Amino acid sequence: MILLDFEEPIGKLREQLEKAKEIGESSGIDMSQSIRDLENKISDVTKEIYSNLSPWQRVQVSRHPERPYTLSYIENLTNGDFIELHGDRGVKDDKAMIGGFGSFNGETVMFIGQQKGFDTKSRQYRNFGMANPEGYRKALRLMKLAEKFNKPIITIIDTPGAYPGLEAEERGQGEAIARNIYEMFKLKVPVICVIIGEGASGGAIGIGVGDRVLMLENTWYSVISPESCSSILWRSWEHKEKAADALKLTSEDMLSNKLVDGIIKEPLGGAHVNPKEIYKTVKETLKKEIDMLKKMDINERIEKRMQKYIDIGVYNE
Repeated sequence: MILLDFEEPIGKLREQLEKAKEIGESSGIDMSQSIRDLENKISDVTKEIYSNLSPWQRVQVSRHPERPYTLSYIENLTNGDFIELHGDRGVKDDKAMIGGFGSFNGETVMFIGQQKGFDTKSRQYRNFGMANPEGYRKALRLMKLAEKFNKPIITIIDTPGAYPGLEAEERGQGEAIARNIYEMFKLKVPVICVIIGEGASGGAIGIGVGDRVLMLENTWYSVISPESCSSILWRSWEHKEKAADALKLTSEDMLSNKLVDGIIKEPLGGAHVNPKEIYKTVKETLKKEIDMLKKMDINERIEKRMQKYIDIGVYNE
């Protein structure tokens, strides 16, 4: 298991645990009590560390290379019957944005989300989860398809931002994201958005307008990443921790500022420690949300969705 820098005390205890197990297996000495003590110590230290994470440390957890990505969630939420749909019918099929129908909670649901890669080759193939305009136009096409057949929509957000390249701007990156925001307000079907990792800037909001916006515990949601904020304000990445504090980007900050509707608890140590548990938790949460949203009148649901975003922010007249 890959450990982050602030998890070093956990790593040292795990090394001791492995040595204790090796001694017990090789020498026949009863090490069961020592093993239990070390396991309890690891649990206690992990709880202490994860109950006091700084905003920057949560950003690090959200980017953990072993953390489950969008396709992993979709495969486990749909029991493997996900049918991916491709292309924006204009330019090409953006591999950073995936979408399609799958069975969930006894009905067909449209899943849309950004997909990162697991190694160098797949990261390049997925463009590191940074979608081009055609990715957002594909997402909108699939949302309209779900609306046509009256199927709920679940969007899964995990992106460092929309692709900032020259060719993306030439093809209308800003317009594509703005169009998605505009159209998502008016969708007649239930829309639930779940942030499973990084939720950066327009890359996230381009598929992030919904009746319910939920964040996993160790994720972040912000107009800009801490590194980019630091480079703009201080012309260096060295102040990224200070920027993370100032941006108020954690799930707790977002909920207290009424920018999201709920937080999904992660297993101790992060979602990557126990993927099966987080899949189960997310599935149960989504079931409740969809069932509740389906009971609402369509016009009432759209009105509440729009009003939620209208109420964001503070102003004086």
